[in-house]
Amino acid sequence: MNKKTSQDNIFASPLSEIVNFVFDENVVDVFPDMINRSVPGYSTIINLLGIIAQHHAKPDTHLYDLGCSLGAASLSMRHRLTQEGCKIISVDNAQAMIERLDKILLRDNSKTPVQTVCSDIQDVEINNASVVVMNFTLQFIPLSERKKILTKIYNGLNKGGCLILSEKLAFPDAVENEKQIDLHHAFKKSNGYSDLEIAQKRNALENVLIPETRETHMQRLKETGFTQVSSWFQCFNFASFIAIK
Repeated sequence: MNKKTSQDNIFASPLSEIVNFVFDENVVDVFPDMINRSVPGYSTIINLLGIIAQHHAKPDTHLYDLGCSLGAASLSMRHRLTQEGCKIISVDNAQAMIERLDKILLRDNSKTPVQTVCSDIQDVEINNASVVVMNFTLQFIPLSERKKILTKIYNGLNKGGCLILSEKLAFPDAVENEKQIDLHHAFKKSNGYSDLEIAQKRNALENVLIPETRETHMQRLKETGFTQVSSWFQCFNFASFIAIK
């Protein structure tokens, strides 16, 4: 029997040592609860992401979900696709995530095939792609490696192909940045997280999740070669971009 997801209480008790956040078995068990209670607008992004993918997908091409976790973006695309010959390739470097996703896919009867790959996204070849999704993934990649990954994605996209990039944002103005952080914390508190949980998780993510500004993201995408770059969604300090080759 598959484990049911449960409520996230990983940081609910005082920890003697805060270690860097990792996507281990403990996180997998609570991930759906964790991300929905932590990322404002997440369910909206997932739903609309499927619509965007359906609009840009071409027959007989690949759609990639890079840093797929439990496959929410993959499933959103899969349930919307009508084009023939498409295949979704879902990639994550956390074995526990991929194993759980494989079980989820067995219960899903959509016809578009999904190939799961347990690998670092930096080591995965991108080819014949009409859509690539990086949903809150680039923010976990070292800053020095981000342009390289985007270049690989760009090269693997067909002409007219679409990159959907969702990220936590930093803001250049310090006052605005602090306001957005405060609103994000208020959102988490409204979803039942305590001040202790918020503080401990923030410390665990401090050296792991490095946000950048909207301007930095858009400029890098343009420098990579994307001809159309736009921001299509924002809720507090979380945003999503569309970049067209």
